[in-house]
Amino acid sequence: MAQGTTNISRSIHFDLVTGLSKDIESLKRYLSNMRGMYLDNDSLEEKIAQNDELIYEFHDPKVPEKDTEVTFGTSITYPGLVGEEYYMTKGHFHVQLETSEVYYCLKGFGYMLMESPEGEWEAREMRPGVAVYVPGRYAHRSINASLEEPLVSFFSFRGDAGHNYGTIETQGFRKLCVQREGKPEFIDNPRWNPKK
Repeated sequence: MAQGTTNISRSIHFDLVTGLSKDIESLKRYLSNMRGMYLDNDSLEEKIAQNDELIYEFHDPKVPEKDTEVTFGTSITYPGLVGEEYYMTKGHFHVQLETSEVYYCLKGFGYMLMESPEGEWEAREMRPGVAVYVPGRYAHRSINASLEEPLVSFFSFRGDAGHNYGTIETQGFRKLCVQREGKPEFIDNPRWNPKK
C-alpha cells in the first residue's frame, strides 16, 4: 500500500520468532528493575551483582492515548529463575481499571497470572496459538515457565488504558509461580497485603 501524506496509521514489523521489531525500540526491564517483586530478595541481589541481565522487554507504538484508539505490541519474557520463582513481568492494573486486554502467545510456555483488586485470581496457560483474554479490573503478569526459551506474545488494549504498576509494587500478587520438582506450581505469596 502506498504511503499517503498523513501519518495516522501504523505499520510495524514484528519478528514472529523473537517478538522483536526492527521498526521500534523495545522498553527493557532488567533484574535491577524487579527489586521488591521476588520473594527471595537475597537471590535477586546475588544475581544482580553477578549479571544484571535483561529479563523482559515490550514494545509501545505510541498510538494516541484515547478511548477510541487501540495500542498493541509484543512482550518477550526471557527464561530464568530468581530463587524458585520464574522470570516474569512486573505486572500491572490499568489506570482505566475496567480496561480489558488480549494476549496471543507466539512462542514458549508460561502463564498469564490475573488478580482483581479484591484478590480473586486465576492463571491461564500460554502456549503458541493460545489467546488469553484479561478482563477489566484484573492486574496481569506474564510468567515464563520454561527455562529453555523466551515466552513471546502479542498484546492489544485500549489506547488510553494506562499502566498502574504502583499497586503491584506495594502489595504484590496473591500468588507466586515457583518451580517445584521441575514443574511450575502456584503458591500463596506470604507478603501479599491487600490493605496497602
